[in-house]
Amino acid sequence: MRRLLLACLLLGSSHAFAFDRLQVEGYMLPNGLQVLLKPGTERGHVAIRLVVGVGLDDFSCADKELPHLLEHLLFSGIDGGGEGALEEQMQALGGEWNAYTSNADTTFVIEAPARNQRKVLDLLKAILTRTELSDAAINAAKQVVEREDGGHYSHLQRLLDRQDLGHNASHQLAVELGLKCAERAEAGYLTRAQLEKVRQDWYAPNNMTLIIVGDLDKLLPAYLERTYGQLEPVDPSEHRLLPQIQGTAASHRDLIRGWVGDGAKLHWLFPEPMLDDQHDATYDLLKDYLDWALYRQLRLQHGLSYGPWSEREVLGGVGFMSLNADLDRDRLPEAEHVLESLKATLLEDGLDRATFNRLQHAAIDRQAWAVQGNSALADYYWGALADYTDGRFSDPAKRIKAVSLAQANQAMRQLFNQPGYWRIEKPLLSYDALSWISAGALGLIIIGWLGVRRYRKAIA
Repeated sequence: MRRLLLACLLLGSSHAFAFDRLQVEGYMLPNGLQVLLKPGTERGHVAIRLVVGVGLDDFSCADKELPHLLEHLLFSGIDGGGEGALEEQMQALGGEWNAYTSNADTTFVIEAPARNQRKVLDLLKAILTRTELSDAAINAAKQVVEREDGGHYSHLQRLLDRQDLGHNASHQLAVELGLKCAERAEAGYLTRAQLEKVRQDWYAPNNMTLIIVGDLDKLLPAYLERTYGQLEPVDPSEHRLLPQIQGTAASHRDLIRGWVGDGAKLHWLFPEPMLDDQHDATYDLLKDYLDWALYRQLRLQHGLSYGPWSEREVLGGVGFMSLNADLDRDRLPEAEHVLESLKATLLEDGLDRATFNRLQHAAIDRQAWAVQGNSALADYYWGALADYTDGRFSDPAKRIKAVSLAQANQAMRQLFNQPGYWRIEKPLLSYDALSWISAGALGLIIIGWLGVRRYRKAIA
């Protein structure tokens, strides 16, 4: 009760901290449900995010579509009504909703008018607890999931994936290194028993976080205690360990993308060594620096690529930094030489202090306007849950400011002391090659035709 009164008090004094996006009232219900409540600046609206701690990475390669399929099933209808009836209920409340299944979690995303926030939360709770997993609904959801994943997974597509020809550059490398599944997971064979088990093991309050941002009802904490507080917790399920690098990969590979064209994409990927302190903030700043360096070298100085970029992504349990460029295929050797020279210069001279300071200050300044509005705040809290403690999210500006030039140089040298992996995506043939092949084929046809004519004259 003391916690409940404190939540009400904080909500009642929302004007005192509404513009401090990092301060958020958070507490845990007795059943383990974590609740984050934040009065927003936009009146008459609430943004709701229910984050369930189950994602694709919690299942084997063959069963990875289980959480995705269950996510779709939970919109198939309640109390005998179908998907359309359920959508009509949300429309009547003036809201809209969706859901997303990622590698790490499944999140239900709702935008709704503030006056109906409790009714919308009632409807969300209903789909979690009262949705019947019927055979008809399962079959319909399987078709939707199949379409979202690119349509029917043909034998040809499966063969191409097995030969590393059906993936983008980073995914192809991840397959080689044992970080990703070679073939696409399919939903067709998944059973109702498997789906019920996922629901039972993972869709529990002690595996959920409810985030609500906006024009909050002052009695919302009491409502949540009375409704969501009645959900039954379960014994926590263990998350699967994320795969680490298990094998070797070719240092340079050309990946065929399409049949004919003069364009190509160049990718140079490096595993990110773990840093003792400020890992993400340091690599984010290094990414900003590399974005600028690639722009100067590949676009301004050499005119090779209009929009080169660097990218950070996680493949399995390993982070990667990549240098990328979209360019003409006949200039690939020149671009590779420029990137190798850039790497050698950075290793020898380190990062330029003035450039690093300018980019660091720009990154800090961006934090002042990076998250605006109730929906953006809710999404920010969703993505930064690991940084929440004692009523506050950690300050990204402070993390960025704490990164020194020496730390950034150390990260850069650890990164680039590796050879990296080159991946070149390009069509099978250039237009010039196709022209020569066509001309050659036409020549052979003409020669053959002339030969036949001469032969016929000789025997006539």
